[in-house]
Amino acid sequence: MNQIQSEKSIIRLDKWLWAARFYKTRAIAKDMINGGKVHYNGQRTKSSKNAEVGAKIRLRQGNDDKEVIIKVLSGHRQGASIAQTLYEETPESISKRIINAEARRLNILNNPAPDHKPDKKQRRQLMRFKDL
Repeated sequence: MNQIQSEKSIIRLDKWLWAARFYKTRAIAKDMINGGKVHYNGQRTKSSKNAEVGAKIRLRQGNDDKEVIIKVLSGHRQGASIAQTLYEETPESISKRIINAEARRLNILNNPAPDHKPDKKQRRQLMRFKDL
């Protein structure tokens, strides 16, 4: 029994993002859309917007910006392997994510953590310095 729907179905954007496993709940998907983290065909949109096959969606997940094209509409959340067949990530998006991941990795190596926490006297000095 295949739960993936035909291309002529009407599916809300927040429901499709949830079914494609970009967000854990529909409420989170709705908040991200209404917060401007999701763009539909290059424009901000509402969560009630009907998703269409071939539409380009740009969304933010954590530190990554993803750009995907809707291939199949589905309103049912299924396994991750099935959810990955609902969309196709653009090659530009993949390359940007790889570059950003490498930059984050190098930044971590260049900014080591301090050897110890400041003691009480050093904390007081820091507070005095910040108050000036």
